[in-house]
Amino acid sequence: MYGVCGCCGALRPRYKRLVDNIFPEDPEDGLVKTNMEKLTFYALSAPEKLDRIGAYLSERLIRDVGRHRYGYVCIAMEALDQLLMACHCQSINLFVESFLKMVAKLLESEKPNLQILGTNSFVKFANIEEDTPSYHRSYDFFVSRFSEMCHSSHEDLEIKTKIRMSGIKGLQGVVRKTVNDELQANIWDPQHMDKIVPSLLFNLQHVEEAESRSPSPLQAPEKEKENPAELAERCLRELLGRAAFGNIKNAIKPVLIHLDNHSLWEPKVFAIRCFKIIMYSIQPQHSHLVIQQLLSHLDANSRSAATVRAGIVEVLSEAAVIAATGSVGPTVLEMFNTLLRQLRLSIDYALTGSYDGAISLGTKIIKEHEERMFQEAVIKTIGSFASTLPTYQRSEVILFIMSKVPLPSLHHPVETGRTGENRNRLTQIMLLKSLLQVSTGFQCNNMMSALPSNFLDRLLSTALMEDAEIRLFVLEILISFIDRHGNRHKFSTISTLSDISVLKLKVDKCSRQDTIFMKKHSQQLYRHIYLSCKEETNIQKHYEALYGLLALISIELANEEVVVDLIRLVLAVQDVAQVNEENLPVYNRCALYALGAAYLNLISQLTTVPAFCQHIHEVIETRKKEAPYMLPEDVFVERPRLSQNLDGVVIEFLFRQSKISEVLGGSGYNSDRLCLPYVPQLTDEDRLSKRKSIGETISLQVEVESRNSPEKEERVPAEEITYETLKKAIVDSVAVEEQERERRRQVVEKFQKAPFEEIAAHCGARASLLQSKLNQIFEITIRPPPSPSGTITAAYGQSQNHSIPVYEMKFPDLCVY
Repeated sequence: MYGVCGCCGALRPRYKRLVDNIFPEDPEDGLVKTNMEKLTFYALSAPEKLDRIGAYLSERLIRDVGRHRYGYVCIAMEALDQLLMACHCQSINLFVESFLKMVAKLLESEKPNLQILGTNSFVKFANIEEDTPSYHRSYDFFVSRFSEMCHSSHEDLEIKTKIRMSGIKGLQGVVRKTVNDELQANIWDPQHMDKIVPSLLFNLQHVEEAESRSPSPLQAPEKEKENPAELAERCLRELLGRAAFGNIKNAIKPVLIHLDNHSLWEPKVFAIRCFKIIMYSIQPQHSHLVIQQLLSHLDANSRSAATVRAGIVEVLSEAAVIAATGSVGPTVLEMFNTLLRQLRLSIDYALTGSYDGAISLGTKIIKEHEERMFQEAVIKTIGSFASTLPTYQRSEVILFIMSKVPLPSLHHPVETGRTGENRNRLTQIMLLKSLLQVSTGFQCNNMMSALPSNFLDRLLSTALMEDAEIRLFVLEILISFIDRHGNRHKFSTISTLSDISVLKLKVDKCSRQDTIFMKKHSQQLYRHIYLSCKEETNIQKHYEALYGLLALISIELANEEVVVDLIRLVLAVQDVAQVNEENLPVYNRCALYALGAAYLNLISQLTTVPAFCQHIHEVIETRKKEAPYMLPEDVFVERPRLSQNLDGVVIEFLFRQSKISEVLGGSGYNSDRLCLPYVPQLTDEDRLSKRKSIGETISLQVEVESRNSPEKEERVPAEEITYETLKKAIVDSVAVEEQERERRRQVVEKFQKAPFEEIAAHCGARASLLQSKLNQIFEITIRPPPSPSGTITAAYGQSQNHSIPVYEMKFPDLCVY
């Protein structure tokens, strides 16, 4: 019967006759529009026939593809597109199945034109919003095929570009069709993301190839439209912009894998560009998820080449700066902790020369200069990210980094690496560099919060180490904290200006919080400045930093008391150079003289006391004529002009404390305090910061004199304190503490677990004992002395003292006031 119907056109079903009528005899004539309108009207009037129309069109298209009748193939796809655009009934799902089957058939073809035709139809379908959901539709084939088209390597460059662009458009269509439909296959699954994201990145990566063609100016706009890189970027932005919180990880992981597989971390340019696209495309509240992914990837590549790790760190730097403008969330300290851990690992790698701590056959040898580059990249990243944080988070980061700095201790052995450098020293230098990056530009109105006690103590403990580089970093860090008005660069060179107004200093009145800070920490700061001046290994940079620190304290934190103490401090530094008990080199002594001259010249003009300015000016002029080697203009130059004999310095070359106290005392300053020479108080911290050994102290002899007998003095033999006695004392004290802790535990346990009656009886017994003791005390205290009248004879001939109440006693007249 069906065969008869096939032979007789009049007996064929109406929908088949309508479908056949849209095809002209000559395919070049195109779709018969009038017949297409009839087919569309029929499909709208009888939607139940729509699936049969689709199936019949699919059958004809497959037959025409097999017969290479590509004109009719194009007509069939055009008809399908028009039917899709016109019909939105509930039966559309069955028709879509036939449509997708035909699109898949075109995409499977080896003809580029058919692939492009199928892609264009799919994109039109993707832009249609369906009224009814689909529960069984799958797009796995289309994701795979479009991804394959994105990697096309056709010989013809123009055809290759068209195929790649069709693949990108197809992926964009799949994303639009499925990303917001919960009933569709989850496009965010790793199996799909691992194909979509690398395909887009592949086309982004080859943007240079498209730009190298250098089209003519007339063709440039058209070529720009045909650029796969721009289309891939738009598609990637759209994909990431639609990503929800739980899908960010699946979208970012393929990016990291692609950069690893194609070794794109080392040039860094493409990796940075990718993550800029990512950070600007995702929602701001999801930024910290990207940061976490990068941190995890950095940890996973901790044994990779230094250039790879440096690339990841620089990408992390760019991403973190962008994320800081949005929401970084709880990843702030996590990020800094990861970076500091990588910094320590890099130091170990540079010292040992391998990733395993020992060099063996097959071990990858590490290039030390590459590790240095990686360390600098980490430090730069720490600084750039910290500069975007608010003040309170920046303070937390500063305290966090400072807590990681290893401090000098007598109980830890010195570790050395392959080059003989101290691992602790390298760690200290790198962490202080990081701290300097974070503190640069730090603005905080309250110095108590900017430099809390625990931070300042740890920082200053490193200021007295013998390593000159570490001391310089500490001075720079202090300067960056104290400089709140941008005056630091104005003191970069040490000089004795006759008029400091040319510096255009920004000076504010010292606040109450700053005054409290200086009262609490000023002596600690002065002591470290004084001791830093006495170091033999100081170079010009150290003296410039010391001068900047003194100047900034005078501008930012100074009141009258602070000015007096700073003048006393500088005069004490002058005495160090004059007396030379430390046996300092000639350069250091001349530098201290010059440092004192430059600072006193500055402070005299800041105080605006004429007599003080005159005295400082006279001494400077005398030095210019007869002792220029005591001024900064001759000392702090490339080739210092020094004197070989500084022992015979006459008093006219020195700033006199008596004269300064006299002239400032007349202007209201504390002259009594000015007359006192500054003497620093050395603490255990200062001594521990030097590299000494406990073996230098062999034994201590303690002589105890007995003073029990005034007639004869006996001398107790000297007690020798040795290692055994110290050990015994420590063990005994620990044992006593353990006994006391055990007793307290038993008492607490008794009150927690004992019955109530037992506790009540115990407390009652203690209460009765306490009451009896109190009665005895009251009886002794209240009972008056015997009566002046003597004793009273009681019964049975016994004598008894008669107690007279206090208010009835008669006291002598001497007791009455």
